Amino acid sequence: MSNCALILAAGKGTRMKSHVYKVLHPILGKPMISYIVDALNKVDVKRKIIVVAKDADSVRELLKDQVEFAVQEEQLGTGHAVRMARPLLEHEEGNTLVLCGDTPLITSETLNNLLNYHINNNADVTILTTYLDNPTGYGRIIRDANGNILRIVEEKDANADEKRINEINTGFYCFNNQKLFQTLFQLKNDNNQKEYYLTDAIEIIKNSGGKVVSYPTLNNEEVFGINDRIALEHATKILKRRINYELMKNGVTIIDADNTYISIDTVIKPDTIIYPGTIIFGKNVIGANCIIGPNTQLENVTVGDNVRINNSCVIDSTIGDNTTIGPFAHLRNHTIVGENCRIGNFVEMKNTTFGENSKASHLSYLGDAVVGSNVNMGCGTITVNYDGKKKHQTIIKDNAFVGCNANLIAPVVIGEGAYVAAGSTITEDVPDESLAIARAHQINKPEYAKKYRK
Repeated sequence: MSNCALILAAGKGTRMKSHVYKVLHPILGKPMISYIVDALNKVDVKRKIIVVAKDADSVRELLKDQVEFAVQEEQLGTGHAVRMARPLLEHEEGNTLVLCGDTPLITSETLNNLLNYHINNNADVTILTTYLDNPTGYGRIIRDANGNILRIVEEKDANADEKRINEINTGFYCFNNQKLFQTLFQLKNDNNQKEYYLTDAIEIIKNSGGKVVSYPTLNNEEVFGINDRIALEHATKILKRRINYELMKNGVTIIDADNTYISIDTVIKPDTIIYPGTIIFGKNVIGANCIIGPNTQLENVTVGDNVRINNSCVIDSTIGDNTTIGPFAHLRNHTIVGENCRIGNFVEMKNTTFGENSKASHLSYLGDAVVGSNVNMGCGTITVNYDGKKKHQTIIKDNAFVGCNANLIAPVVIGEGAYVAAGSTITEDVPDESLAIARAHQINKPEYAKKYRK
């Protein structure tokens, strides 16, 4: 026997008021559905299946190599959604976890506990429950006098007494797979919503002699569902706090956790300090003893040890040890900066390799360039890499010195140890150890300024 997982994600999310498919709305830069899939990757499940609407091409594209898909063409309730996975799951022996696609705060620990509790109790159904001071909107757990679960009643179908119950159904279950699919076609839609409720399957299994138990979680934040932008913001706060506190427990200093946003896929080594206003999204590895921020954006970067990044934006790039970036620098498109470098204020680099011990201290643009070691890039220097049709490469070899306000018209090579005079526009290769001067001779016109003012 083996275990499977089924994620229900076909809801339109009309309260999000968005053209973006509901479960693709990001939290800390990552689609909410990806958190659930990642949690399941740490659970003993053989197959992961997502039930989506027929127009969910964007979800398919995101998760195409990670899960299988079932399609719910009409939104007829959770029981109907599970039924859409019948061709994929009905012959599976074992257990199936059923999850909601809009609950990204669930952890693998809780899912493992739910699955193991279900198996250890030889249950046919195990319901993940929790307790809320204000359970409005959630299905209530109805028990008999001995505490045994009788059924789940949805909020809209509950009477006044049932609405006072504060033990709620979280929407997470573990089913004996064969019992689940034997029951689905017995569901009826004689309720206020005219939908086929998965919760009714539990009562049917119970009444046919099946064993129904519950596994309670005391952390009700994990099962928080997202239905609108307000809930999305609330979930972001919870996850942000969870990530930041875990980093701090492991030796990272975060000056102001409320104003620091770090993705769950970021690794930061001890003794690094993160200042307020910093946003770190995507997959990142940041070394030890770094200072990041304030007001810095990092996305999909690798940062070495002892690096300082101040008021800058670095995306899809790598920074070596002991390098300083910023303030107000912008590195992007697979830029690689070596060790012991200085990238100063208002410097932009795109698809550039910048060698160790080199510096570009101010107001430069380096695009599609390969820069060697011990190179000085003067203030205002740019690599002119685009001719209107194609991008071209500039190569600057070791120990070169490029003066300020130089235009390097690619493709061009600046030789090892060469000098480029300030204000030059270089259109031809510069040999090693040469000085290149490419500017007009200065002409002074006496008294011209006085005449111009008159």
